[in-house]
Amino acid sequence: MKRRDFMKSTLGTALGAGLSAVPMALAAASRPTMIESEDLNSRAYLQDEYDLHFVALGDWGRNGADHQVQVAQQMGKWTANHPNDFIISTGDNFYPSGVISEHDPLWHYSFENVYTDFSLQWDWYPTLGNHDYKSDPDAQVRYSAISRRWKMPARYYSKTFKLREQGEVLMAFIDTNPLIPEFYKHSEYGPHVAGQQPDKQLAWLDKLLAESSAQWKIVVGHHPIYTAGPRTENYDTLAVRKVLEPILQKHEIPVYLSGHEHSMQHLKVSDKSFQQFISGSGSEVTPVKKGLPYSRFEASTYGFMYFAINKTQLSVQCIDHEGSVVYQTIVQKK
Repeated sequence: MKRRDFMKSTLGTALGAGLSAVPMALAAASRPTMIESEDLNSRAYLQDEYDLHFVALGDWGRNGADHQVQVAQQMGKWTANHPNDFIISTGDNFYPSGVISEHDPLWHYSFENVYTDFSLQWDWYPTLGNHDYKSDPDAQVRYSAISRRWKMPARYYSKTFKLREQGEVLMAFIDTNPLIPEFYKHSEYGPHVAGQQPDKQLAWLDKLLAESSAQWKIVVGHHPIYTAGPRTENYDTLAVRKVLEPILQKHEIPVYLSGHEHSMQHLKVSDKSFQQFISGSGSEVTPVKKGLPYSRFEASTYGFMYFAINKTQLSVQCIDHEGSVVYQTIVQKK
């Protein structure tokens, strides 16, 4: 036998003998494990007694100016260290006059290049503000087909979120602009509210709230129903209150969340079922009024709100542009 063939034969025999000596139990133990990417995600360890968490930000799109960047940075830090499932925008997403198309440069200057932290790359659920109506509000709907995180299927829409155990949270994202009669005669708003059929939207909301069996039902819009800001008795506040408050009362909605006033507020009128939260200080702030009987908190400070929900209660915290919690409260489920 040639030396090369002899070496091959000897090596093969040795390997075969060695493999046959491996215990079957050890071979079974060496099977590959199945580790998914989620198992290695450090965010999975950010858990608390609540099932659903989200940030609410309003009135923010100023190309990073007037503390928009500082608020965005604190949002990134907060959501990196606290559980968070999505972000809500309460409107006036782009100043001064909305966007002209889904390719408007403001998408980069006021949104994509500002909210850059990894923890802010989850889904955003926006509503439309009055400034968004000065150009093409439907461009913000169309941008949903371009951006992975911008989720706006229509000018008004709803989304249901699951709680850990059996239970749901219904979020109704409404468009308050067509609910204001004066807007139809406005030179800038008028062309974009024309044909919007506000009665149709209100009927949709009424039916949605009536048919949902969710434990929590929350309505989100841009214009407040009550406010401790400059627009306490303004025409838009009164108009939205007139048509929206009866629906919230009818269905005993616990929370209405809005923007429009450039401040953070918590309001509760004594004989109303709902509590009003205003998160509208993503950039630029305006004055607030002190001493109003229905105001539990009002602050003319830059920042955002953080909500956490389980089956029995809703936690709300207001965080300013320096990362400080300036207010917190609990809403109990009735």
